[in-house]
Amino acid sequence: MQPTEEADVIVVGAGLAGLTATAELIEAGRSVILVEQEGDASLGGQAWWSFGGLFMVDTPEQRRLRVRDSVELAWQDWLGTAGFDRPEDYWPRRWAESYVHFAAGEKRAWLHQMGHRVFPVVGWAERGGYGATGPGNSVPRFHITWGTGPGITAPFEAKVRDGVARGLVRLAFRHRMEELTVSNGVVTGVRGSVLEPTTAVRGAATSRVPLAEFEFTAGAVVVTTGGIGGDHALVRAAWPKRLGSPPETMLSGVPEHVDGRGITASAAAGGRVINPDRMWHYVEGIRNWNPVWANHGIRILPGPSSLWLDAAGNRLPVPLFPGFDTLGTLEHLRGTGHEYSWFILNKAIIRKEFALSGSEQNPDLTGKSVREVLGRATAGVPGPVQKFLDHGEDFITAGSVEELVARMNALAKDSTSGAAPVLSAEAIRAELEARDREIANPFSKDSQVTAIRGARSYLGDRLIRTASPHPILDPKDGPLIAVRLSVLTRKTLGGLETDLDSRVLGLDGNPVPGLFAAGEAAGFGGGGMHGYRSLEGTFLGGCLFSGRAAGRAAGR
Repeated sequence: MQPTEEADVIVVGAGLAGLTATAELIEAGRSVILVEQEGDASLGGQAWWSFGGLFMVDTPEQRRLRVRDSVELAWQDWLGTAGFDRPEDYWPRRWAESYVHFAAGEKRAWLHQMGHRVFPVVGWAERGGYGATGPGNSVPRFHITWGTGPGITAPFEAKVRDGVARGLVRLAFRHRMEELTVSNGVVTGVRGSVLEPTTAVRGAATSRVPLAEFEFTAGAVVVTTGGIGGDHALVRAAWPKRLGSPPETMLSGVPEHVDGRGITASAAAGGRVINPDRMWHYVEGIRNWNPVWANHGIRILPGPSSLWLDAAGNRLPVPLFPGFDTLGTLEHLRGTGHEYSWFILNKAIIRKEFALSGSEQNPDLTGKSVREVLGRATAGVPGPVQKFLDHGEDFITAGSVEELVARMNALAKDSTSGAAPVLSAEAIRAELEARDREIANPFSKDSQVTAIRGARSYLGDRLIRTASPHPILDPKDGPLIAVRLSVLTRKTLGGLETDLDSRVLGLDGNPVPGLFAAGEAAGFGGGGMHGYRSLEGTFLGGCLFSGRAAGRAAGR
């Protein structure tokens, strides 16, 4: 056992929530030990890999694009999306309301004074497609960080590095927390193993060989260790019946060390975990042709024009169009009994509408290249997307419907456990031709065609996200493309129940003395401020908001 070290506060987990909490503690003049089981390369956690999207309300960027937003409209959308319906939703609902006001208030200015900037075109994620009080964003609110994930983590990393230089922060990399220490009902520190050093790149699997044991003590502990998305067994164990049976195979949207360790340790110390059955996984996952971690998947951020078919070739029902209702689509597809679905599109659509989630998949935005970003509106297929077309096993191109469907059947047969449905080229051609006839004039009964035209009424979509309505089978816009889509694990929406000071609550509803939680481990605030669904751009924002609250409260 190494000698016991002391600090005012211990923060466990060096992702965005942990960095934010540590930055606030530095501002308060507190000494901090930042505990992280991975190496120095992983500072920033999952946020570093992100597209950097932030949910904000009534911003200058929105107003310049003639988007009228308000706290009232955003709260209406949040309530319709979250669907709060449990007694346990008391604190999640309070967190959600506070967060919406934060997103409409000081969030942008707070980040801006630290050097954070956003891309001027606001994205429109999770469009819903139901009634006014149903799920989805009524207006575009997805503000993309200039610099993507690294651009949002950098200001906080800089503050933490400065804290190290000032002697306030000790960075304890390769320290795996295994339990919280408790004395007379008060959390007093953490205990665990020191893992052997690593030179692994960010996200790659690292050794779990322990070299020694450690124990740190402090006046408070802040747990920011993330969720369970890297452990598929835990995901399946928590999978709710309302979403059907869990997939036998899933892609991983997060590294495998995202294993819920902090949630388990906090529960053992007396914390209450609520809403463990609420989760957020994507259905537009594709296998990374150049993986960093095991089973590495990437999410397509689709525009609205691709034809979406289930594994048997049936078109998905209204309003399950690309980019409209993630959880509704997941529920529907799990009911089909198959592990995958298909996009069918053409080169004109993929050129305009396909973006890939992740900092590494958007080198123009990540590298802050104005010239390359402007090229998105005028150039051909984006470079990262073209690499998936060239190398990705889920992508098929063909000159005819018959060739395309034959190759889709071959891919499904060769890589799907069990019997794969055999697609009919005749039936898929009929579906495409029927859809294309609806494009022939400005009127249509096809709800997806109407949605495409509605999207293009927004300047941001018309410029860079939505192709001009056209027949998919038009040869001049070919070749035809099919993309096989799989479930991609991502976020835990439930977690440790916390009050508005990020204090972890026990089974009796009272705070566990000395214990705080933030980020995904706390359901981004309260034990699940999203309810059942996310409006997107709210995961990073939830880490910022709850990490800030935890750091300020623990500092007091």
